[in-house]
Amino acid sequence: MQDRIIGHFGASIETKTLSAEELPPFIEQGAHVMVNCLIHGGKILSCGNGGSAGDSQHFSSELLNRFERERPSLPAIALTTDSSTITSIANDYSYNEVFSKQIRALGNPGDVLLAISTSGNSANVLQAIQAAHERDMTVVALTGKDGGDMASLLTADDVEIRVPANVTARIQEVHLLVIHCLCDLIDCALFGEE
Repeated sequence: MQDRIIGHFGASIETKTLSAEELPPFIEQGAHVMVNCLIHGGKILSCGNGGSAGDSQHFSSELLNRFERERPSLPAIALTTDSSTITSIANDYSYNEVFSKQIRALGNPGDVLLAISTSGNSANVLQAIQAAHERDMTVVALTGKDGGDMASLLTADDVEIRVPANVTARIQEVHLLVIHCLCDLIDCALFGEE
């Protein structure tokens, strides 16, 4: 059992090392998009399924409450948290529309969508990206593997942060680190380095 545990740690370290070599320019670009949105009075909407739903809520809470320092709250909404809205949309329309209908109601031009999917193929996240583009929003996408169908939906103004891994657990581990990097860069840009 301990060999399996050590193997997980090793695989995680290897994925993070490879990600550290490839992802910093994309993380920086994603942070710039988010900072620009917030400076101009916009908000960041986030979505994902399963572990990625948890990641979207984690990101939103770090902005709304605080990350590692005391500072004013920042406008962010996780579209994964309102069970009445999600279940009514899924029941009356389709689970594929649980995020896109919220974006059409809450999203404004200049807002940002943080779209999270380890495979890049989640149908409801794909529809969320399309709805965000309809609302003149920019998308920051956290993906893995080959980027899936999400990669082909992104425009030149969007940012894809694609983890160079195929194992869902490893991708999710890096997604969490990327989220912490984004939060740190946002705080530094808006409130200065500590």
